Amino acid sequence: MWALYRKEISQFFSSLSGIIAIVIFLIVNGLVLFVFEDNILDFGYATLDRFFELSPWILLLLAPAITMWSFAEEFRTGTWEVLLAQPLTFWQLLMGKYLSAFTVVAIALMPTFFYAFLLQELSAGPGLDWGATMGSYLGLYILAAVFTAIGIWCSSLSANTIVAFLLALIFMAVLYYGFHAISLIPGIPAGLDYLIEWMGIDFHYRSISRGLLVLGDLVYFGSLLLLLFLFTLHNLRVR
Repeated sequence: MWALYRKEISQFFSSLSGIIAIVIFLIVNGLVLFVFEDNILDFGYATLDRFFELSPWILLLLAPAITMWSFAEEFRTGTWEVLLAQPLTFWQLLMGKYLSAFTVVAIALMPTFFYAFLLQELSAGPGLDWGATMGSYLGLYILAAVFTAIGIWCSSLSANTIVAFLLALIFMAVLYYGFHAISLIPGIPAGLDYLIEWMGIDFHYRSISRGLLVLGDLVYFGSLLLLLFLFTLHNLRVR
């Protein structure tokens, strides 16, 4: 499994498209946060709230761009049969692909810690609330883990990388914001709107981003990850 993990990491960073995806992610974040109108330097106090509100939407593009090659490219080029000939179980194949993709996403997020240190240095007051900031980063990494699992699952559905990218983009958007949007529809009975919103990723991401580690949120994300892994394993066995 770890040989597959290392191969995937090496293959990604040897590809110009992979590097470009990460660079674009960082540039877009930097421009929106520090250059464009209503940037965080105009707030008058040190906060990264805007970054944590924006990042999930940029991850909606970054995660599919990283994961769309995982299985779809293997199916398309015929190397899937070569992988099956290796002494690896389906679970090990899945974990090798998933962990390598998540590592790349995690590496893409690491330079954003510079934003926090920069704001701290520019602040004339006490600076950032580091407890809340670290809690928000934890929520962002958990969200990245779930988005990566969605992307890997979608990559196992098709031999076309573009189709895998679009499917991942749609499913991520629906699971992240779709339930919240449905809960806002007028006429939904009181209580039911809360339940619908609770089913979406956005609800639990916002909870963790406030620095609150609630068992219910961790169980939600853990269950969602397990479900996505089982779906992917089913697709691989069918293949």
